[in-house]
Amino acid sequence: MTTIVRNLQLVRDRITTACEAAGRDPASVQLLAVSKTFGADAVREALGGGQHAFGENYITEGVGKIIALRLPGSLAAPADEPNTALQWHCVGPIQSNKTRLVAEHFDWVQSIDRLKIAQRLSDQRPAGLPPLQVCLQVNIDGGANKSGAAPGEALALAREVAELPRLVLRGLMSIPDPAPDFAAACAVHENARRLFDLINASGELPAPLDTLSMGMTADLEAAIHAGSTMVRVGTAIFGMR
Repeated sequence: MTTIVRNLQLVRDRITTACEAAGRDPASVQLLAVSKTFGADAVREALGGGQHAFGENYITEGVGKIIALRLPGSLAAPADEPNTALQWHCVGPIQSNKTRLVAEHFDWVQSIDRLKIAQRLSDQRPAGLPPLQVCLQVNIDGGANKSGAAPGEALALAREVAELPRLVLRGLMSIPDPAPDFAAACAVHENARRLFDLINASGELPAPLDTLSMGMTADLEAAIHAGSTMVRVGTAIFGMR
């Protein structure tokens, strides 16, 4: 068993324990392995441990791995089978000059924080691919130097993004600043959960949101306690960067 496979199991155990403590079904929380700065070989190791959803912060680096793992003979894409095993999420900021790369290669985008980027992704999504699954990034704790729409703007942005033809709005993503303790972390994540519930309760979207992406290596237990449906874990799986 490799270190990455062993780490994956430890993280899954943490998710299970956190769900049990919160009275939730562990199957209600998806693990996204954030593989930024680690190469295709590390992703292959994680695949060997049963992990299929990966997050990338840096678009050019991520696209390089996506392409490498599509090559015939790779673990991700056997020569006689289509590449259906991997699911790639863009979880980093997106500049306008990178939207085409994202639209052509990724399955999900979790970092939409303005309509301009969403419109470009919709316009540039190839017709032969399924619609891009997207989340709005919300700056839930008001960090001055962080990406994300203001909570008060999230519903209006959600309405606009939900109307774009090549996107499917799935939920919200947040990356709050580190909290000093479990209770403080829960409080911030619960703010995101309340916003998620508020948007769903508005009845203004064509379909309810089903994805609340929050929680990373240090705070996944607090995020799960608050209602996260997807945790984004990098360091606890792949090691320090």
